Amino acid sequence: MMMAARDVEALVVRIAQKARAAGIHLVIATQRPSVDVITGLIKANVPGRIAFTVVQQVDSRTIIDQAGAEKLLGSGDMLFSIPEFNKPIRIQAALTTDTETTKVCDFLRQQRQPTYDDEVVSQPVQLTGKAATVMSSGSGEDDAAWKDAVEVVVTNGKASTSLLQRKLRIGYGRASRLIDMMEEQGIIGPADGAKPRQVLVRDIEQVFGGEEEAEAVAAGKAEGDVYDDMPDDEEIK
Repeated sequence: MMMAARDVEALVVRIAQKARAAGIHLVIATQRPSVDVITGLIKANVPGRIAFTVVQQVDSRTIIDQAGAEKLLGSGDMLFSIPEFNKPIRIQAALTTDTETTKVCDFLRQQRQPTYDDEVVSQPVQLTGKAATVMSSGSGEDDAAWKDAVEVVVTNGKASTSLLQRKLRIGYGRASRLIDMMEEQGIIGPADGAKPRQVLVRDIEQVFGGEEEAEAVAAGKAEGDVYDDMPDDEEIK
C-alpha cells in the first residue's frame, strides 16, 4: 500500500467483489490501521472486520467505525464487527505464539515437498504508483538477497526458512530457494527433520572472499587498467 496504493486497492476491491461468487474467502491484515492503508473503498467492500488492541481511539474508528478497540486487554481480546449486528461483539480469540506457529508450519512442510509454478511470477508487473516496477521472486531477487541470507545464517550459526523469513522479511518460497542454494554451495548441511540445518561455514569471507577479489579485478579493467603479459626486452634478448 505504501509503494503502490492505487494498484493494490484496485486489486483488493476487485477480488472482494468477485470473491463471493467464486467461493474465495478474502482475509486482509495490517499492523498499520490508518486511512492510507484501510481506505474507504476497501472498507466498503470488506464489511466484516476485526479489531485487536490499538493505541489510539482514532485507530479503532478507522477499523470498525467506532471507539472501543483502544480499551481491549490484548492477548486475543478483540472486537468483531459485521453488518448483521448493530454494534461490535467482543470475543476472546485463541492466542497463538510465534513459536507455536513456527512449529505448525515446520510440521506441515515436512509432509510434502512444495511445488512452485515459476511461470506465475516470471514476468515483471508494471505499477503506476511510487514503485516503477516490482520484479518477480525469481533468480534476480534471489541474487540480491543472497549475501544477506548467507550473512544471517553464518552469524546465527543455524539455517532455516523461518529464520530467513523473519530476518529478511521475505516469503517462504524465496527463503526456501535460498536455503536450497546454500545447500548446493556447501554452506549448510542437509535437512534433519524439524531441526535447523547445520552451518558448515564459519566465516563469511570463505564464501565471498574470491568473489570480491574478482569484482575488484573487473573494476580495475573497466577503469582502463592495462595488464601487460608480454616479457621484458631483457627476457626477449
